[in-house]
Amino acid sequence: MYSYIDSFIHYLEAEKNYSPRTVASYRRDLFHGVDFFAGALGRRDSDLEPADLDPGLMRSYLGDLFYSGLAKTSIARRLAAWRSFYRYLGREGLVEKNPLRGVASLKLEKRLPQFLFREECGALVESPRCGDPLSLRDRALLETLYASGIRVGELVGLDLENVNLARGELLVMGKGAKERVVPIGTCAVEALNAYLELARPRLSGNGGERAVFVNHKGGRLTDRGVRKIIKKYVGRLGIQNTVSPHTLRHTFATHMLDGGADLRAVQEMLGHKNLSTTQKYTHLTREKLKEVYLKSHPRVRMDNDRIPTD
Repeated sequence: MYSYIDSFIHYLEAEKNYSPRTVASYRRDLFHGVDFFAGALGRRDSDLEPADLDPGLMRSYLGDLFYSGLAKTSIARRLAAWRSFYRYLGREGLVEKNPLRGVASLKLEKRLPQFLFREECGALVESPRCGDPLSLRDRALLETLYASGIRVGELVGLDLENVNLARGELLVMGKGAKERVVPIGTCAVEALNAYLELARPRLSGNGGERAVFVNHKGGRLTDRGVRKIIKKYVGRLGIQNTVSPHTLRHTFATHMLDGGADLRAVQEMLGHKNLSTTQKYTHLTREKLKEVYLKSHPRVRMDNDRIPTD
């Protein structure tokens, strides 16, 4: 089984161009399953073959995960990893049938993506006010995330040649090594211009680093570094909710659609493969406002989940 998993991981890295973090998650989930299957069958894990897995064994594994207290989202992720693995084996002609076709997916609660209201987001992106190099970088970083809606991996993957300030565009390398051009507005262009002219040369020194966003040592900024930057400014503002780079992506999509943007245009900018993935944002503002109303208005009963009509 391990040799097949190694081939699958290479496929994710070389052909799907998945991030190291995503690849590591797949590897971890698959290896965990191998340990369980081998134990359940009384076999050594090194002797396990893809044909040894059947629907009953997978259901036992999912049940074990559930009763161990693992979150449903994590269980669903592990099942998805195994589904992807067997689809790959099928395409490569390495298995005759997929043993997971008879295994139902878990029903998950639909959660609305978290986003910031306009005033909150405005305060966040404007919070780096000092003129030192790191503050200029942080301002450009926050403005770019909010202006473009790109993923954090796409942000840290930007190279200098991917930025066209004259046209107000970014050339982004998305999932599956798919390129797309994303427009950015005036505020982001101005912040990026200030950073690239005044701050980045001082941070990068004379090195040959091509990354747009660099750390204090002049190397490419990482996903983790971006998260720490956002956490710092969120803490200063006293925002109670957790805010991540993906929160700014959700915020971008919500504000664009709320402002009348075309759904397919937003889909293209976000790099979504399916329109249904983008459609979840069309009801987001209304549902969020309803949630705030139900929690805040003194004339709404706490045990009533409907807004009174009289």
